[in-house]
Amino acid sequence: MIRRALLISSALAFAALLAACSDSGSKPAGNAGAAGAQQAAPVGVIALTKGSFPITTILPGRAETFQTADIRPQVSGLIREVAFKDGGEIKKGDLLYQIEDAPYIAAVEQAKAAISKAQASVPSAESNLDRYQRLVGSGATQIEFETAKTTLLQAKAEVESAKASLSAAQIDLDHTRIVAPFDGIIDQTAVNVGNVVSANQTTALTTIRQLDPIYISLTESSTNLLKLRDAMAAGDIKGEANVVFHLILENGKEYNQQGKLDMSKQVVSETTGTFIIRVLFPNPDRIVLPGMYVRATVELGAEAGYALPQLATSRDANGRLTAQFVSADGKVETRAFENSSPSNNSWLVTEGIKDGDQLIVSGLQSITSGMPVKPVPMKINDTGVVVPAEQPAAGDAQKPAAK
Repeated sequence: MIRRALLISSALAFAALLAACSDSGSKPAGNAGAAGAQQAAPVGVIALTKGSFPITTILPGRAETFQTADIRPQVSGLIREVAFKDGGEIKKGDLLYQIEDAPYIAAVEQAKAAISKAQASVPSAESNLDRYQRLVGSGATQIEFETAKTTLLQAKAEVESAKASLSAAQIDLDHTRIVAPFDGIIDQTAVNVGNVVSANQTTALTTIRQLDPIYISLTESSTNLLKLRDAMAAGDIKGEANVVFHLILENGKEYNQQGKLDMSKQVVSETTGTFIIRVLFPNPDRIVLPGMYVRATVELGAEAGYALPQLATSRDANGRLTAQFVSADGKVETRAFENSSPSNNSWLVTEGIKDGDQLIVSGLQSITSGMPVKPVPMKINDTGVVVPAEQPAAGDAQKPAAK
């Protein structure tokens, strides 16, 4: 029985093989060509066009305050009032501390009284001078006249001295009101009501920091500086006088303000081989805070060439930029470029490409050089995502396919 079952199974398998051969032989020859055509993998492409693109570089940096002031008293006394909220925003001229002013008010009044006293002696001295001047040679000596003249000058000097004392007393009185020197954010107070402070003491009462605008200190290598200068001298980069800075925050988002070059240190660090570039950014909403680590995209000028999106490129073992293109016969062609420059989210290439060349931007993981492909027009949107060149409207996506 077992042998008979094996014979039946073999006969059935052989019959199935013959049927398969018969079916394949009966199909038209044209389907074989269709199967071969289906081997061309669809890939997303963009057509390149030569244009003028910005030359950019990304530099690391750190935020620094525009200006900082440690607040110290200029007169001694008891703190009578702390007029600000810790960590709050203050304006120039706002009252910060009030020092007990009663002793200084008394000093001002005393100085005013001294002026009145000094002024009272002036008319008498003037009268004596006039009398001795008339009597010189007839009833008064020259010495008496000179003495009267000196007395008048001393009286007038006493008036000026009293006025100077009043000014000094008024300045001290004004200094009992400690006010903000500029707009900014104020730190926590180091003293409270009832504490005694001394004029020009070492310990600051508080600190004010101006955050709008704000400095960003960027670090650049001396090697890149030399390359930039060579490119400018050769005329490859134009418009260097209008360098533009864009800021990338710690969360990866671009800051909505542009910066301008403020200054740079003209000394290269002996330990790191870098130099500092300081950039000034508007900061009206206090988004950038001192101490933040940021990155700045610097537009150094513009150059004519072809922009290859970074998402469609890679580097070979020699460090050369490489990209995949669709050749004239519809196959994958790998090209390497010796020279390339960063341009925002792209690499700027000036040689090895012509207008209309199709750069492969999607489907790169499933293709190899020389493989036949079917190009599908694509585009890269503002967020850096590859999407079809012509997307259907939102309403069209809901419509059922026509039968």
